[in-house]
Amino acid sequence: MSDNTLLKPIRLGSLDLPNRVIMAPLTRQRAQQPGNIPHQLNATYYAQRANAGLIISEATQICAEGQGYAWTPGVHSAEQIAGWKLTTDAVHKAGGRIFMQLWHVGRISHTLLQPNGAAPVAPSAIQAKAECYVQEADGSHHKAPTSMPRALPTEELPGIVEAYAQGTRNAMEAGFDGVEVHAANGYLLDQFLCSDSNQRTDSYGGRVENRVRLVLEVVDAAVSTVGDSGRVGIRISPMGTFNGVDDANPLETFSHLIKELNSRQLAYLHINKPDWVGGTYEGFDELLQALREQYSGQLILCGGMDANSGAEAIDSGLADVVAFGRPYIANPDLVARIQAGAEWNNINPATLYGGAEIGYTDYPTLNG
Repeated sequence: MSDNTLLKPIRLGSLDLPNRVIMAPLTRQRAQQPGNIPHQLNATYYAQRANAGLIISEATQICAEGQGYAWTPGVHSAEQIAGWKLTTDAVHKAGGRIFMQLWHVGRISHTLLQPNGAAPVAPSAIQAKAECYVQEADGSHHKAPTSMPRALPTEELPGIVEAYAQGTRNAMEAGFDGVEVHAANGYLLDQFLCSDSNQRTDSYGGRVENRVRLVLEVVDAAVSTVGDSGRVGIRISPMGTFNGVDDANPLETFSHLIKELNSRQLAYLHINKPDWVGGTYEGFDELLQALREQYSGQLILCGGMDANSGAEAIDSGLADVVAFGRPYIANPDLVARIQAGAEWNNINPATLYGGAEIGYTDYPTLNG
């Protein structure tokens, strides 16, 4: 079996991609302060990786309340939109394509990160067994347990949907080719999907039809804002337990969601393997196969793959394209390495989050 499957072009939604190698969204905590503003360093980093068929940006908060970690970028201020324009211009100039991942962390936050020190929001007032990354007033920074959230009243949910719509609007203004709705990894939309974090008794909780409601409203708002469903994708993480979420019946929950997504004709469905988001792998292969059979559109698979297993996933029909996360951190020229059958650089775990150029824009390419 040849790795060349990854190098074949494909049409994904409304975009023609030169290959099937996707750069997965990766939080790196290098936005300029104050203001969580993307800057030239970020533009350089993404442009280096424009060889990907598609780049999906790091998770980007759609509003100030959506932030759960210090130094992550937003897309809700004029300065942030202008900062992201540096990145999209650089990626396009280098021949690439880039979607923005739209992010609201929900309860995975801390009062230190929230406007006016308010409690984070969630489907239900249940504290997550998780940590976030905060900066104190004196400039010191550290991990901290998430704060107790407040449950979002029903009347506030249209405002959440509008925040995603505005985030989409701002992303398109900043020059992105499309957006990915982040409904994975234990953040706000995943909190609504999963039965343990969603204990609501209104039309957004209880039965699976209710728990998927907010996600679908957000997807519809993004599609309506862009005006092209082929420029909107969604990411989910069935069986993932990262950030303290758990669902009693992932097959029922995600099958229902997929049935609804089929009618939206999105650019793609992006599935993250559970062992990469804190879940166990037992039973996932069967679940993935079932979801693949149910989804009528194109599927991106992500998590722990190399060139061989990535190509295998496509050859077997399990995925149409494959996303690489950490390999893209250490290998800005990942497509060239796959093409040449060359060795991949290893990441430096110490420089994953925060900092500047070191461990960000200084990984060597095959050409030095």
